[in-house]
Amino acid sequence: MKKICIIGNGVAGITAARHIRKQQSTADCQIVVISAETDYFYSRTALMYIYMGHMTYEHTKPYEDWFWQKNDIQLVRDYVTQVDTANKQLKLQQQEPISYDTLILATGSQGNRAGWPGEELQGVQGMVTLQDIELMEQNTQHIFGAVIVGGGLIGVEMAECLHSRHIPVTILIREDAYWQNTLPLEEAYMVSRHLQNYGINLKTQSGLKEIKGDAQGRVRSVITIHDEEIPCQFVGITIGVKPNIAFLENAEIATDKGIVVNEFLQTNIPDVYAVGDCAQHQTAPVGRKNIEQIWYSARMQGETVAQTICGKKTKYIPGVFFNSAKFIDIEYQVYGTVNAKPADDEEHFYWKHEAGEKAVRIVFERASGAVRGFNLMGIRYKHVVCDRWIKEKATIEHVMSHLKEANFDPEFFKQYEEEIIDTFNQTYPERKVALRKKKGLLASIFG
Repeated sequence: MKKICIIGNGVAGITAARHIRKQQSTADCQIVVISAETDYFYSRTALMYIYMGHMTYEHTKPYEDWFWQKNDIQLVRDYVTQVDTANKQLKLQQQEPISYDTLILATGSQGNRAGWPGEELQGVQGMVTLQDIELMEQNTQHIFGAVIVGGGLIGVEMAECLHSRHIPVTILIREDAYWQNTLPLEEAYMVSRHLQNYGINLKTQSGLKEIKGDAQGRVRSVITIHDEEIPCQFVGITIGVKPNIAFLENAEIATDKGIVVNEFLQTNIPDVYAVGDCAQHQTAPVGRKNIEQIWYSARMQGETVAQTICGKKTKYIPGVFFNSAKFIDIEYQVYGTVNAKPADDEEHFYWKHEAGEKAVRIVFERASGAVRGFNLMGIRYKHVVCDRWIKEKATIEHVMSHLKEANFDPEFFKQYEEEIIDTFNQTYPERKVALRKKKGLLASIFG
């Protein structure tokens, strides 16, 4: 019986464990999951709702506690301090070493730090783990001001958390608008306005220079790059994340920014794989990045590596890029490739609702008209439809004339297709299209 060890109990590692167990019985293999963060797998994307009081930790666990014993998946609560690939052994911080036949590294990410003076003060932290949420609960008791450094999705989530406790929040970003290095400028300005309208103080073209502390070693203020002092008792550092691989420093496993893997998610060491946020692809899949720290990519990698380990060697082929998030009250979806600035050979069609918090951006190749990507703000489109259009290289004319097909829920959500197509026809009169009317039920029956 072979022994499969998985370091990390996030979505990548647990998905791998579940899919291996589906294919191999307890007589075929032993599965051991090692994590120091929590006893059980939980939904990391729900962390903010624990702090806001909408959920408890128990609510974030997708499986009942008895699930693991029933499926004979052993859980070990400890840190792995060293991976001895020569002897196929894992050294733990508190418990005896564990041997393995196959190893899956699914260690996730950790928050970046920039080495600013005062980062060690009480009240300075990130928001990546359950322990971060517990620490945030302690650090925000009876405070009257908070500063968040950096943009991105974690920064917005932390700001919403603090705002829910009526704590005044200031966000420092270096750009002209929020998440401008990822979002096109119009969407970045939309998010910026929304944050400010929500009551969050967004300081653009700014940044952190130093964190000041009081006599008790707690945060009392920050100094910006413009030498402005902002009083606060909490500083959130949300300047991105990096693969959690420090414990592999002296191992034989090849690393760069992450753990280097091939198209089968194999490392340079036989029987050692890496999946999720910590994995770095030697060659990025088409239309993707070498490192993708996204929930659904981690889940797909967990499924893929399970197939290979169970004897069905399978390449990781993620397909069309997709991500979704929320900027407070604005839902965000992206499909395919949407660059912050248009490439030389592409057009960006952009429609914005007059109220200012709904928008659709469709990217297409200028010569052929083939659609490359969608950016959606405050409007939902069906994943299966957008994915199909991009894969099939549907033309912008086809997409616009069939736009109603993408509506996520036309029965309950207001539809904007006529407005969008009217704007498109005004912008691109040479590509003018007509809106296809969907037949009603009686028309479908009686022709």
